[in-house]
Amino acid sequence: RLSCIRNNVWLACCGVVSAGLAVLSSFGLMLFCGVPFVVTVANAPFLILGVGVDDMFIMIASWEQSLRKKEKSDVKSLLAETYAEAALSVTITTLTDVLAFFIGVWTAFPSVRSFCLYTGTAFVFCYIYTLTFFGAVIVLNHKREQGNRHWLTCMPVGLGKDQAEKSCLYNVCCIGSCSRQSSQVETKQPESEHPMSIFFKKYYGPFFTNKWIKLLVVLLYGTYLGGSIYGCTQIREGIDLRNLASDDSYVIPYYDDDDKYFSAYGPRVMVVITERVDYWNETVRLGIENCTQNLE
Repeated sequence: RLSCIRNNVWLACCGVVSAGLAVLSSFGLMLFCGVPFVVTVANAPFLILGVGVDDMFIMIASWEQSLRKKEKSDVKSLLAETYAEAALSVTITTLTDVLAFFIGVWTAFPSVRSFCLYTGTAFVFCYIYTLTFFGAVIVLNHKREQGNRHWLTCMPVGLGKDQAEKSCLYNVCCIGSCSRQSSQVETKQPESEHPMSIFFKKYYGPFFTNKWIKLLVVLLYGTYLGGSIYGCTQIREGIDLRNLASDDSYVIPYYDDDDKYFSAYGPRVMVVITERVDYWNETVRLGIENCTQNLE
């Protein structure tokens, strides 16, 4: 928003902070419980940030809808309406993500198990912080707007006799408009609907409710589902080490030559003698030699 009062920069920043707090809480709890930290866990914050920001947008959108429905309601009613709209969506998103990652805990790979434990726990904390910390931030931001306070400095913004004589640049930075109208009057007017909401309501929704478009969507989904099922039948267990390196890496020719010249010999076999051996004894040396011949 261009208005210095309705601008929600700090609200968006707090949404990112909420996801960061979830990561810190998850990592701290897992490290305290002795879960090993592996390098793949370093990717978890990016996943949490994506889900946390998505939940933030859902909360803000529900809050704006509640403001338009109940302009003169108290904060408790507005927040209750917001949670009634947003909490279900946020809860379902969190449950599916947590379930997916906690299922991965059953894997036999310790690194994958640690990654799933860290990430799944972070999703739980992200859900808690979204419904507690971020909800409180929304209320504080609403009180700032009601008090006509600047989004950056939180200082009261009004139109006094001295401000009416200020330059256009001053009014843009401190009031949000080059005109010398009072921000107090501006904030008392109902919030206009967001252009994106108007687009989905007036154009996108009616377009997809057309019967021919619905038929086309069903056909496209059927094609997609059939291709997905066919792809699942083509999955083969294993890993090609070439895929772990870049195309210009020296590892690629090495694996190509290894397959070309040495694939017929199979893997190398090593034998380890765990007991103490008297190599100076000729009988022992002959016994080891016989063992090697038998293995060959």
